[in-house]
Amino acid sequence: MHSKIVIVGGGAGGLELACKLGRKLGPQAVTLVDSRQFHIWKPSLHEVAAGTLDVHQEGLSYPMLAHDNGFTFVYGPMQALDEAGRRLTIGPIYSGDSGQREQVLPERRIGYDALVLAVGSVSNYFGVPGAAEHTISLNATEDAERFRLTLLKLLTQAELRKSTRPEAGVDIVIIGGGATGVELAAELREASGVYAAYDFHRLDAERDVRITLLEGAPRILAPLPDKVAAAALDLLRERAVTVVTDTRVTAITADSVTAGDVVYPAQLVVWAAGIKAPPWLAQLGLPVAKSGQIEVDGHLAVPGHPGIHALGDCAACAGPDGKPVPPRAQAAHQQADYLFQAFMRQHKGRAPQAHPYVYRDYGSLVSFGQTTTVGSLMGSLKGLSWFVDGLVARLMYVSLHLMHHRAVLGTVRTGVLALARFLIKRSTPLVKLH
Repeated sequence: MHSKIVIVGGGAGGLELACKLGRKLGPQAVTLVDSRQFHIWKPSLHEVAAGTLDVHQEGLSYPMLAHDNGFTFVYGPMQALDEAGRRLTIGPIYSGDSGQREQVLPERRIGYDALVLAVGSVSNYFGVPGAAEHTISLNATEDAERFRLTLLKLLTQAELRKSTRPEAGVDIVIIGGGATGVELAAELREASGVYAAYDFHRLDAERDVRITLLEGAPRILAPLPDKVAAAALDLLRERAVTVVTDTRVTAITADSVTAGDVVYPAQLVVWAAGIKAPPWLAQLGLPVAKSGQIEVDGHLAVPGHPGIHALGDCAACAGPDGKPVPPRAQAAHQQADYLFQAFMRQHKGRAPQAHPYVYRDYGSLVSFGQTTTVGSLMGSLKGLSWFVDGLVARLMYVSLHLMHHRAVLGTVRTGVLALARFLIKRSTPLVKLH
């Protein structure tokens, strides 16, 4: 009889692991738990937010993926861990709004032989007053949809005011100059065709949709090479995005953002300034780092807690040099592959892997809408990198996204169809490797 492997979290790493194991071991041996019904590749969320990508075009149903890949899907949030009994408590699912809630699924308990926690991250507001209440973070599909609908409402209101107030428009402030913030700023500027489709003829996208990007570090894209950051800054300024660096946000209200001595008008604010592990992880009785992440050893196992592993953003994993593995999609992908090999060795009765997991940085690419991309690729020699843009970066993004689809769908046919869609879809921005 197969050991039962339960994976909590259907993000890039957790879903890839469930699909790969499911295709080998089957639904009796592999279970995926998630509080949502659909998976979307997280680097695509800024396109959904801008309205240039239909969430139903990119979203993949977990039940469909479970059927096609041979794993069991359990719909609901993880609420508790009974380590002695090797059981999880999965919370109920309700339909309707808070006023008329109806229970669809009850609280359940499921057993496990091996547990993998891959629950990702949540926004870290660093104690900034008003940040949690007055900002949107692009961590999930519902966040991107809320941004899109809010923007649509604000644009409609501005269009109606234009006849009496020529200066009417929408002020958007993006806090955080990492890849998410930069890509969203560029995508919003290039979404003017989407705005026009809603009959906004009085609004001028560049003049009336005013976008400000605030970054606390001396430059945007701080983890990337200077040349990439400089090229990105030039591209944002060409698109009439106001970029302010070396500034700290101190307060956020319903209509403004305060940074230093400056108050920026803001009807829509996106928080992209940092992430942290979900706070409920600290209540499971597992060792956590100061960051709130679950501590794991070089084999992604939780020390002192047999059978429990963690990967991705929620795992505090250090490399051989002692530096923490960055919370990036490519790290989660690599860790999922490492655990897949480990579980398959165990299934076949072979000795555990002797070598620990080692993170490999393959570089970063940042999207600037439909046609423009900048980034760096890491070479095989330490410290060596190349600046890339244009067609090379475009093709690399297609390859990266297809790698993810291939991992979760496992079919060549799906990959070919996805490639065709990317090449013909007019509005798809084409490159980001996080």
